[in-house]
Amino acid sequence: MAEQESAGRIVHISLDDPALAPRNPDIEHERRVAIFDLIESNQFALVDGPEGPYRVTLSLVDRGILFNLCDTQNQPLSVIELSMKPFRRLIRDYFMICESYFEAIRTASPERIETIDQARRAMHDESAEVLRERLASQAEVDMDTARRLFTLISVLQMRG
Repeated sequence: MAEQESAGRIVHISLDDPALAPRNPDIEHERRVAIFDLIESNQFALVDGPEGPYRVTLSLVDRGILFNLCDTQNQPLSVIELSMKPFRRLIRDYFMICESYFEAIRTASPERIETIDQARRAMHDESAEVLRERLASQAEVDMDTARRLFTLISVLQMRG
């Protein structure tokens, strides 16, 4: 990968979850897949700030989500804080659809699974677009990166 391509990306992401609550296996699987896919391919660059690549820690603070960005040597670069308010309903609805999907893949017909999965993907896209809009003044992210970040924010918010 060229040096310029590697600058605008996340090379490591972690969740700062002080509750350390065990999550159900389906949610834990979503977390692992989101982290793997995010590291494999993402576009993330600060609008007015140090160039990456970035190490990111996501955490919940008060009523918000905190993106703590460091360089590859773990030296602090920037902090982005977003209110959780625009995401609360989206997270609740997303995980309700996910629960239906997880149950359907165990018991439902392929047609029913496909219908629920389409709704799940649409909700995920809507939520990712809200995240992109909320981050726009501070960071540029592509849609796939926003989808994966939304998944990780949701996992943090659900806490089990």
